[in-house]
Amino acid sequence: MSALARPTDGRMIGGVCAAIARRYNWSPTTVRVAFVLSCLLPGPQFLLYIALWIVLPGENRTKTAW
Repeated sequence: MSALARPTDGRMIGGVCAAIARRYNWSPTTVRVAFVLSCLLPGPQFLLYIALWIVLPGENRTKTAW
């Protein structure tokens, strides 16, 4: 499994769904559809997405320059 980091390519808004899909080897479309469907249920989905957008590092920040 790869590290949980927002990729620089293949992201639509913040890259959170793409990061989750890459981490678990799922299709990014599947994760995005699951997120949209989960928004039909009551809960803090948007707040969680925004929090992950802030907390998850970008892909270029997780690689070391060594």
